Amino acid sequence: METEPAILYTRIEQNDTAWAEITLNRPEKGNALNLPMLEQLASVAAAIETDRSLRAVVIRARGRFFCTGGDIEAWGALSPDEMARDWILPGIQVLDRIASLPQPVIAVLSGHALGGGLELALAADLRIAVRSAKLGAPEVTLGMISGWAGVRRLAETIGVARARHMTLLGLPIAAAQALDWGLVTAVAEDAADLEQQLGVWLAKLCANGPAAMGLIKGILATMHQDLRHHHASAAAQAVGTEDSKEGVRAFLEKRKPVYGNR
Repeated sequence: METEPAILYTRIEQNDTAWAEITLNRPEKGNALNLPMLEQLASVAAAIETDRSLRAVVIRARGRFFCTGGDIEAWGALSPDEMARDWILPGIQVLDRIASLPQPVIAVLSGHALGGGLELALAADLRIAVRSAKLGAPEVTLGMISGWAGVRRLAETIGVARARHMTLLGLPIAAAQALDWGLVTAVAEDAADLEQQLGVWLAKLCANGPAAMGLIKGILATMHQDLRHHHASAAAQAVGTEDSKEGVRAFLEKRKPVYGNR
């Protein structure tokens, strides 16, 4: 039997309009992102960019989690140079490409969005989460940092003080708190409510002027600075520490890490 790809792309047509759906399809791994998935996301984003008939983009996931982050098996053994070149910069480029799509992008958080999963959600324009979902940036618990520009996007979305709370403590927050902080723009009670609210948003986006929405996104994008190489350098520095190596070992050995600040 042929195995489904880890990234699914569907073009949906309804009532003379169309939108795209990108589905993370690695539920057995919590939809953790690896390099092939980043490459597939880049390919899908390229197809969406040039399809002028698409009015919106939905990013969703199968299984219990939206996305548990970057797969530690994909980056845990990389050297600092490899980390920056082969993992951080490709990830930033993919998320930037999604954020730069002319169509409005909705992240549908049917489960927890953690680490790189939160970074993926932050690349969207709108986020809706089921009430049971948690959102977090736990990288510091592994001696790492959010590498795909997540610290910056988080601060731009919820403010520097709240970004400090999430990234320094490494503790997830509930969907209700994420709504209060502006990290998500709506909360659904359950899966059915999630789909109902998503349907309302899609109907509105598909009825709006696509050129106008694209121009608005372009104006808002001017608020961002190109800091990808700074992020790559910082992530490379972090992964080169003994603390990061200890964090990865502890994760794989299912124990608490012992950090020596070195």
